[in-house]
Amino acid sequence: MTKKTIEIKKVRTRIAPSPTGPAHIGTARTALFNYLFAKQNNGDFLLRIEDTDTQRSEQRWTDEVIEQLKWLGIEWNEGPDIGGNCEPYKQSQRLDIYEKYLKQLLEEKKAYFCFCTEEELENKRQEQMSRGLAPKYDGKCAHLSDAEINKNIAENKSCVIRFKVQNKKVKFNDLIRGEVEFDTGLLGDVVIAKDLNSPLYHFAVVVDDFLMQISHVIRGEEHLSNTPRQILIQEALGFYQPIYAHLPLMLNMDRSKMSKRQGDVAISDYHKNGYLPEALINFMVLLGWNPGTEREMFTLAQLIKEFSIEKVQKAGAVFNTQRLDFLNGLYIREKSIEKLTELCVPYLKEAGLLVQGQISQNKLQEIVEISKTRMKKLSDIAGLSDFFFGDKLVYEKDLLTWAKMGSGEVKDSLAFSEKILSNVKEWTLKSLETEMFSASEKFNIEKGYPEKNKGYMLWPLRVALSGKSTSPSPFEIANILGKEKTLKRISDAIKMLS
Repeated sequence: MTKKTIEIKKVRTRIAPSPTGPAHIGTARTALFNYLFAKQNNGDFLLRIEDTDTQRSEQRWTDEVIEQLKWLGIEWNEGPDIGGNCEPYKQSQRLDIYEKYLKQLLEEKKAYFCFCTEEELENKRQEQMSRGLAPKYDGKCAHLSDAEINKNIAENKSCVIRFKVQNKKVKFNDLIRGEVEFDTGLLGDVVIAKDLNSPLYHFAVVVDDFLMQISHVIRGEEHLSNTPRQILIQEALGFYQPIYAHLPLMLNMDRSKMSKRQGDVAISDYHKNGYLPEALINFMVLLGWNPGTEREMFTLAQLIKEFSIEKVQKAGAVFNTQRLDFLNGLYIREKSIEKLTELCVPYLKEAGLLVQGQISQNKLQEIVEISKTRMKKLSDIAGLSDFFFGDKLVYEKDLLTWAKMGSGEVKDSLAFSEKILSNVKEWTLKSLETEMFSASEKFNIEKGYPEKNKGYMLWPLRVALSGKSTSPSPFEIANILGKEKTLKRISDAIKMLS
C-alpha cells in the first residue's frame, strides 16, 4: 500500500507510559520534549496510558505518572484525568477499537493466527542461529487454511496474531537523525496481539496515534528499531505516517544505559530527595538539547520560546548527578527564605527534628538562611541543621582539637570563649563577631599562637556549638542558639574534656 503522508493541520504530540512501575526519569524527559515542541507550535500535548499489560499494570502507577508530571509543571491538553475529544486515553478501555482493526487485517489476509508453541519457536531460533542466520519467524502458520484455523481455535489451541511483514526497505526521515533505512526482511512476521481482545504494543500504538491524530512521535532512541514495524502496520491499515524524532539515550556516568540497577531513576526518587521541579526541568532539557549559547538556566516559559528539535543531538546524553546537584543548589538559593523554609519543613519533620511549638518561625527561617548555601537538595537541611534542635550534642571530643593543641589547651580556649560570651550584652551577629574576633587575637597572644590564626579559639567553639567539622560560623550558630544555649554547650564541651 502506498505510504500516506500526514497533512498537519495542528501539531499534536503525546507521552504514552506503561503503568507497570514507578515513572522513569526518561519518561519525564520525553514528556518534556513533547510538551515543549507542542507548545512552541501552538499545538496539543496528550497523555495516554498504555496499560494493555494487564498482569503488570496498576492504577497506582498511573496515578504516580499524573502526580509527578504535574509536579514538574508539565500539563497536557487531553488525558485520562481530564478527558478530551479522543477519549478514552487508557488502552485497557479501547479494546473494542483494536479488535475492529485486528479483524480488518485478518480479513484482508495481512495478519494471521499463529499456533506454533514456544518449544517449536525456540527450536527454530536455535536452528537458524546454528546456520549463522538472524532468528526470525519462518511464516509456517501464514499458509494455514481457514478450516485448519477454525479447527485449531475450536480446540482452544494456544495462539497469537501475527502481522505479515513485507520484505522491503523502509525509509523515513527522522527530525533528529535524518534519513533512516531498515531492511524489513530481517524482521520476520511480528506478533501484534495475543488474541482479538489482547493487542500488543506495536499494534495498539499505531491505532492510537492515528485515531488521536498524533502528528509527531517524539520518543527515545530505544524505539528506533520499532519504527519500521509500525510503519508497515500503518501502511497495511491505510493510515498516515506521523513525523518521527528519536531522542538520544540517557546514559550513566560510565556511559551505560540508565537502569534501575544503577540507582535512582524514578521521578518520585528525585521529588522525595528534595530536588526542585524547575531544576530538574532545566537539567533534563539539557540532556540532549543544546541551546547554542552559554546560557544554562531556563524557566519552562523561556524553554517554550527557545527550544528547537533541530538542536537535539544524536549522541547519548550523560546523566551527571553532580551537575544536577549544582543546578538544584542554584535554584534553592534563588528561593525566598519564606518559600524555602516552607519547602524544608517536611524534611525536618521527617527527621524528627521539628516538634510543634519548639521553635519560632523567625528562628526557623534563620536556620534555613544560614544552611542554604551548602544545600544541594532540600533533604540536606536535616543533616546541615540538626544541631539547632534538641539540647545535647553527641560527638567525639577529639573533634574539638585544632592543629596540634593538647586537651588542656582546647579546654583553655573554650573557657576563654565562655568568659567573653558571658559578658556580651548585645547578643547580635555583628556584636558576637566583633567580640570574638578581638578575643581570638588576645587569646593567641596570651598563648603564644600565631596572632592571625583564629582557629585556635574559633574551631573549638564552633565544634562545641555544632558537634560537626563543617558548619556555619560559630557567630551565626550562637546568634540563633541564644546566649543560654550557647553557654550551656560550651560548658558541656569543657566537661567532656575533663
